[in-house]
Amino acid sequence: MEGTAGEARVQCPVCLRELPGADINAHLDRCLQGGAEADGDGRAEAERGSPPPCSSSIAQQLAGKPLADKLRPDTLGDYVGQERVLGAQSLLRPLLEAHEVPSLILWGPPGCGKTTLAHIIASSSRKNGTRFVTLSATSAKTNDVRDVISQAQNEKRLFKRKTILFIDEIHRFNKAQQDTFLPHVECGTVTLIGATTENPSFQVNSALLSRCRVIVLEKLSVEAMEVILMRAVRSLGIRVLGQGEQHSSSATGSPSEGSEFPVYIEEKALSTLAYLCDGDARTGLNGLQLAVQARLAAGVATGSSTDGALITEEHVKEGLQRSHILYDRAGEEHYNCISALHKSMRGSDENASLYWLARMLEGGEDPLYVARRLVRFASEDIGLADPLALTQAVAAYQGCHFIGMPECEVILAQCVVYFARAPKSIEVYRAYSNVKECLRMHTGPLPPVPLHLRNAPTRLMKNLGYGKGYKYNPMYKEPVEQDYLPEELKGVNFFKEQKT
Repeated sequence: MEGTAGEARVQCPVCLRELPGADINAHLDRCLQGGAEADGDGRAEAERGSPPPCSSSIAQQLAGKPLADKLRPDTLGDYVGQERVLGAQSLLRPLLEAHEVPSLILWGPPGCGKTTLAHIIASSSRKNGTRFVTLSATSAKTNDVRDVISQAQNEKRLFKRKTILFIDEIHRFNKAQQDTFLPHVECGTVTLIGATTENPSFQVNSALLSRCRVIVLEKLSVEAMEVILMRAVRSLGIRVLGQGEQHSSSATGSPSEGSEFPVYIEEKALSTLAYLCDGDARTGLNGLQLAVQARLAAGVATGSSTDGALITEEHVKEGLQRSHILYDRAGEEHYNCISALHKSMRGSDENASLYWLARMLEGGEDPLYVARRLVRFASEDIGLADPLALTQAVAAYQGCHFIGMPECEVILAQCVVYFARAPKSIEVYRAYSNVKECLRMHTGPLPPVPLHLRNAPTRLMKNLGYGKGYKYNPMYKEPVEQDYLPEELKGVNFFKEQKT
């Protein structure tokens, strides 16, 4: 580290690093506080040629609460992702900014920002004088809910103060417990915000659901995850190394004797982490925390502090315990792989079919999505050439639903190989496509149902001729000559290939 000739050097009491006197205050703030508050000081140090933040200060920042909880934003401006429901043009955002919070059910997968959004609403509400109460359905009882509602009634009656009640994992409450909210949400005693990973149509009372607006949060995109991870890295003071950059501390000055070593992370490692966490910000941040802590512990154990700690792609994968297969379930690769599987089965290539199946499953694809596509394939490409194919597909779907991954992978493999080896027929698929084309091309009103085919449950309908002349086929030994199509379509055969 460079310093003015003759300038006194001072030892940091936290990390024991010796620094020029002019730099010690900024460095000490960074060691004690860390994060974004000291980001400007960190830049000033870098400009003077100081080394990156020491590992002892990073270790202190990572101690205690999980990183995902420490970095939870407090304002909508810092909230990343979910542009569809919280973007500038959305209906919900101006309501939240105006502190007009309606009753909400936040539905989405783990780590997509449900609890964070509730945390932001809580911070905003408290500044506005609104009372915010948090309960978890995993531990709260009905009496806890009644106590909160009783307090809310008193607050509203005595102080005209609103109460927002946030219930995490609301699907864990049974129907009777959910009924407790109904009259109080209806009359405005409390504003209810529920968070759930389960479909509220099945897990939340329909009466309660009708009193709340369901906000569907999606998995975070890879781009959003990269923003979140980069923000975390910067708050910790870890330097990101681009492709080809070296992590030698000589670039920024060698740490003095007795000090800890700096920490670096490869840019590729962050990109890999953004892919592998599958849109789960909590998983991504906790994976980053685990990788950093592991490298710091390894450096302390070996005493290798010359070049600092470097976090690579392999360290990130090891921390997540995820496959190296990068598979974007919401992007182009998702559709490419399912298309390749479909065409391999259609082409009766059992080896290719198994390969593309494994490529998706090992990359993290939802097995039920694959099973649904197999049900479709059974009728579209195999059809009446092997009617049992549909039974195989439905059984495979049910098996996957019962036992999940990884046990269900062999069920899907069996179904895929069966379909690849099965005879193929698109007779039904083509015929139905011809029917749809006929309906699309029809001009004017659609032809009425012939009278003899109509249902006649009342005397009036019978008097109008409904069902008159219909021949009940089981009563005849010989084939019955009877028209079933409208008069305009008489003689049409949808099973013949249509001219294009």
